[in-house]
Amino acid sequence: MSDFWDIVQHLFNPRWIFLYFGNTALFILLAIVFAETGFFIGFFLPGDSLLFTAGIFGKDLSKNFYNVPFFIIILIVAIVAVLGNIQGYWLGYKSGKLLYKKKDSFFFKKKHLILAKIFYNKYKTTALIMSRFLPMFRSFAPIIAGAIRIDFKKFMIYNIIGALTWTFSIMLAGHYLDKRFPELKNHLEWIILLIIFTTTLPVILKLIIKKKALI
Repeated sequence: MSDFWDIVQHLFNPRWIFLYFGNTALFILLAIVFAETGFFIGFFLPGDSLLFTAGIFGKDLSKNFYNVPFFIIILIVAIVAVLGNIQGYWLGYKSGKLLYKKKDSFFFKKKHLILAKIFYNKYKTTALIMSRFLPMFRSFAPIIAGAIRIDFKKFMIYNIIGALTWTFSIMLAGHYLDKRFPELKNHLEWIILLIIFTTTLPVILKLIIKKKALI
């Protein structure tokens, strides 16, 4: 049992994933990217930090995946991100109303769903692009889109734009920052915390304030 929890804890350490799994690291990355938006339990997965770290280890990823160019690696991740959002959309389309009646659990918090709905109502379909950079909203935005049944073609346009923007910006940032500052690998934890803090906190505080104002 202790070995299992050790593995679970390591899965939240992106550097460990790329160093330990080698040839299969890309598949773990793809699975996490899909699960983050394909299932409502994905909000706790380390998507942003994983993409950033994937950029840092881009050369190794390409080498371990048939030596394909790093650009193709990013494109594959973007495609999986698009597919994850489609899965999330259909999950919301089929069972969105039931989620509001679901009791809280370790993997599901209704307040996250409500905050995501407020976020979506404020920014409309562009929320699908913005939410890519916000861990909690990234998981629930496509579900909300499906639950309120927005036009699927419109959803796909913003879905694709959001996936491409998210994957290319974060992975290329890690890739080129590592080239400029090779010692970056030694301070990943602090950089990841900074990314999460600066992108998430302002939006969450703003939405909480708005939510209280509506009560």
